[in-house]
Amino acid sequence: MSGTHAPVPGFDDVFADPGTPSRRARHHRSDDRGTRPNRRGFGGFVLGFVGVVGELLITCGVLLLAFLGWQLWWTDVEGNREQAAVVEAGGWNDPIEQGQETGGIVTPRYDDPPVIEQPEYLTTFASMRVPRWDGEPTRTITQGTDRPNVLNPLGVGHYDGVAMPGGLGNFALAAHRTTYGKPFNRVAELQEGDPIVVWTQDTWYVYRVIGSDIVYPKDVWTIQPDPWDETVTNETATRRLITLTSCHPMYSARERYIVWGELDYWAPTSEGIPAELEGVEL
Repeated sequence: MSGTHAPVPGFDDVFADPGTPSRRARHHRSDDRGTRPNRRGFGGFVLGFVGVVGELLITCGVLLLAFLGWQLWWTDVEGNREQAAVVEAGGWNDPIEQGQETGGIVTPRYDDPPVIEQPEYLTTFASMRVPRWDGEPTRTITQGTDRPNVLNPLGVGHYDGVAMPGGLGNFALAAHRTTYGKPFNRVAELQEGDPIVVWTQDTWYVYRVIGSDIVYPKDVWTIQPDPWDETVTNETATRRLITLTSCHPMYSARERYIVWGELDYWAPTSEGIPAELEGVEL
């Protein structure tokens, strides 16, 4: 024997130089390459699906932000503009302007005040100012408390069937605390003794805050003729009350914030303005 041997078919291939792949290895790798496109295809589908979902979420987020901007900002712009137009058209600031020009301060009267008849639905019959809410404009009061026709466009609504300004019983009002001009936005700032000034075309009515509470929407006793005596009716009432109602907490309708007041005095608008409105900005 010559000390050499013929290569065994396939043996050298197995122990061949790693840098020179055998036909088996090449065949095996070709199988790997054949399966990879499927895995990349599935991954591409997942990534594509996630991308679409992400774009949808971004779009929803943009739409949500736009809705919030409309609800929390633009409705205030529209509400304040519409309500200011109603004040201007009805001349509701005229008694304040005239009183400021003449410097006349009314003499409070404590006898029975004149009381107007309850108007028809959607009739704007009075206005109000709350000196504690410095910087807030005059707000008109309209018959009815539904949102689409009264609270959203006009501001403050008057509950049907309750007392009128200065009348015996409970002159109960409702308004938004947020959005649509938010007339009662600062209702929680009111303190005992604070004045609430209401006026019709001919008469000032100055109420004083006597208390507040937070209740549930079902607690309609808060606007009864006498909230603290359920036996009292409009016909038997002896107190001249006012009630402000609005949603609570802010940006929620879960509860209601209630402020009660009682009539302090009245006076004709022709005599000037109440001392509580002296120097108020229009």
